[in-house]
Amino acid sequence: MQTARNLAPDTRGAINVLERERITLRDDVMYEVCRQLAPYRVDDKPITAQTVIYDDLSIDSLAVMDIVVELEDRFDIAIPINTVAEIRTVKVLADAILALART
Repeated sequence: MQTARNLAPDTRGAINVLERERITLRDDVMYEVCRQLAPYRVDDKPITAQTVIYDDLSIDSLAVMDIVVELEDRFDIAIPINTVAEIRTVKVLADAILALART
């Protein structure tokens, strides 16, 4: 006799694939954000998720907008201008890209 447990499809493999894709996308986004911001580092400090873009980097708003456009092109997204205005850290920028890339 088959139980409901035996009849249920095994989705663990599919979930693992989706989790790996999510992690890979997050890694790709963080890598690309850090790569774009690297020329603006101060004293060769590493760029981390906690880096405050306007405080910890030598960057102005025009350069940030140029980077946003590059990131939009790279990930085929459009970040609303009101969202851009609220971005303070690398993590917030990466999270905004990820949220838009998944929709």
